[in-house]
Parts: sequence; C-alpha cells; structure tokens
Amino acid sequence: MRSHPSRAATVAGMTTTGGAVAPDEHAQQVEQVEGFWGVIPAGGAGTRLWPVSRRTSPKFLRDLTGSGRSLLQATRDRLAPLAGDRVLVVTGAAHVDAVVEQLPDGVEVVAEPTPRDSMPAIALAAAIIERRDADAVIGSFAADHVIGDLPAFHAVVREAVAVARTGRVVTIGLTPTHPATGFGYIREGEALGVDGAPSARAVVEFVEKPDAATAQRYLAEGGFRWNAGMFVVQASVLLDVLAAEHPELAAGVRAVAAEPERLDEVWPGLTKIAIDHAVAEPAAARGLVAVVPAGFSWDDVGDFASLGDLLPEAREGLRVVGEADDVVTVDGGGIVVTGGRVVAVVGLDDVVVVDTPDAVLVMARDRAQDVKKVVERLTAAGRTELT
Repeated sequence: MRSHPSRAATVAGMTTTGGAVAPDEHAQQVEQVEGFWGVIPAGGAGTRLWPVSRRTSPKFLRDLTGSGRSLLQATRDRLAPLAGDRVLVVTGAAHVDAVVEQLPDGVEVVAEPTPRDSMPAIALAAAIIERRDADAVIGSFAADHVIGDLPAFHAVVREAVAVARTGRVVTIGLTPTHPATGFGYIREGEALGVDGAPSARAVVEFVEKPDAATAQRYLAEGGFRWNAGMFVVQASVLLDVLAAEHPELAAGVRAVAAEPERLDEVWPGLTKIAIDHAVAEPAAARGLVAVVPAGFSWDDVGDFASLGDLLPEAREGLRVVGEADDVVTVDGGGIVVTGGRVVAVVGLDDVVVVDTPDAVLVMARDRAQDVKKVVERLTAAGRTELT
C-alpha cells in the first residue's frame, strides 16, 4: 500500500483528490440509500470513437456531450446522491492517475493490473465492499454511459436496491425502441410484488445478441427488455452466485480483498469473462434474477452515429463537439469534432469529421461502425502510437 500527498492509499488503488463536483438541485434533495455502494467499471478503449477515444485516453475520460463533465464524472455525479462517498471505481493501471485527477476526494479507485473483462473487475469491487459491510448492496454502472432524467434514474435504482435485498440479482432493463441486434435481451416473467419495487419482475432468461429477424419478433411479441449491463445486487450474493459457476474466480477476488498485496499474484489466473455470462445468465436459469424497467433515457455512446443523436444542433444539420464557431458549412453538415483548427464542410450531408493533433477522420455517418477497422489496420501496421 502506497501513500501519496493528499491521497490515502486503498487496496490496489487510491482515494481520489481534486475535481469540483457540478451542483445539481435534484441531487441535493435526494436521500441517500443506506448500505448502497456505487461501483463504476471504467475500462475499454472505445475504438469506434477513434481518434477521440484511444487506449491512453478512452472515451470515459472525455466530455463528449458538451456538458462540462467527462462521462466518468457524470457517472459518479449520478451515483453520489444515492451512495454519498460510497463509490468505488475499478480501472486499468494505465488510467489510474487520470481517473484520480477527475474525481473528488472520497471516491476510491482500484487499479486492475490487466483487463480481464467485466466480471473480475466488478467481483473485486464486491469483495472489497463485502469485507466492509456483509449486507452491502452494490450497483454497477459503466463509466461511459449517458443517462437522462436523473429523478427517474434514482427512482429505478431505489427499486432495484429493494429487490436486491431479497437475495436476487437485479438488472435494469431498457424498453426496446427498434429491433437492435447489438444488445442482449431480457425476457420478463411474472411480477414479484416486492415492497418498494412495484415494477420489478422476474427474469425468465437472458438472450444473447439476436439476429435481425429474432430481434424483430421480440419487439412484436413484447415482454422483452434490452440488457444494458446495469446490475444491482448484494455484494455477498454476487460472489456466492459467482462461486457456484466459477469458484476459483470468486475465491481469487476474496483473497485479494483480504490480502491486497496478493493482487499481482492472483489476478493473471482469474477467468476472463463478462458478468452477463458469469452470473446473469446462469442465475436467471436458477430463477434468481429480477428486472426493473428503466424509466429514463440511456445511450452507451458506442459510435459517432449515436454520439450525434446526443448532441444539440449548433446550426441546421450540424452537431459539434468543441467550438461551433470553428466549423464552416456550405451546403453540408453532419457531426464535427473540433481540435482547435477551422473545419470546413462543403457539399457533404451527414458526414463525420474528427480533427485531432495527430489524426483526422472523415467518413459517412452510416459507416460509423467501421471506425473499429481503422484501429485494427493501424495496429496491424505497427502504428500503435495512434491507437
């Protein structure tokens, strides 16, 4: 354990310093939920948002919506009214300093030595919290999501906590708006009748990303929710369910929580797996999973097309990240990310232009998913300094 000026060390990480918190009138009126901890997994490179998002500066560290807060800061801001200082961030060792710099005092940051997908990161956070409070409920919310309507978000989390205290794993399900093939689906079952959670229902099964025809059928049938990877569960329940499927993983993170100095020894041997496959799917098959419908807007900012939907129009047909005055349009428009230089768009509709000091991206908005291929080709060419 290391000590730093103004930074108290914690298991495999640090308590944060600096960073003012944006005031929010609603947040100031929200009553904290006793025994609730916010867990924020902050990982991934966001390759479909290249060159804005990179390995060294991933999207969760960026203000992509013009709010004045990075996606990570906004995630912490949403959880603080419910959890207070009981917020724990798990991030890669390479990003610890940047994460610490962005967050206020009292938020703990745990560094994972190498990425091993979402389950080891969330499980480690759960194990740390379990040792402090055996009855604690954790809510895991990714650092790179954009959520609107904070009162609705807080109400849904409160319902989810009430259900979690009955011993279930709770997921927050989004209402499908189109036959998306990029999300997993949650099949709803019967109402649970839990006090304080009137909208909670049992989960019959999790369905991995379906093909277009299956997604269309799900939408027509009804009774399905999108799985956005938001989970609320008692820390001990999560680890016990995990132990039934992956005993070495549950034992490993509990060992690290008990003896932090063993992190580098234990971590490489932990199973690399997502929480959906490790816990949600098998627990649903055992009847242990519930869903609370989301009453708020949500976006994972997966590419520039979805980012464009979140940005207000700077001018007709133009959406800008950065200084709108630096963008000149002549019979054209689209999404422009400025980098300090003037960008001119002439005769092109629905174009995406991203200007950074060492790379420029120009593409049609409907090819947003293909940006990942650029990163793959640069990596194959050995140009990793750009990725």
